[in-house]
Amino acid sequence: MIKKLHEMGLRSEHAYMAAFASIGLSIATWATSLTAEPGAGLDRADRWGIFIGEWAPTFFGLGLALSHYEQSEGTLLASVREIREDREAM
Repeated sequence: MIKKLHEMGLRSEHAYMAAFASIGLSIATWATSLTAEPGAGLDRADRWGIFIGEWAPTFFGLGLALSHYEQSEGTLLASVREIREDREAM
């Protein structure tokens, strides 16, 4: 699965960015739920924040797996364009 994701152009940096974005999104959904749904209370806002916040460890794990794959393949510091050009040249 990791190899296929890498071949599709997904890099470890993309997964790490998604993880940090999900942390920010978690805070934003918590604050939005707290203000936009005044009758629902703090419990509902907490559930929304926790739901989105659980995505971050998944993305960090995916980034770590992709990073290990990139290290073993030798493409850790290469750009997606360089990898595609090398494959087309073969």
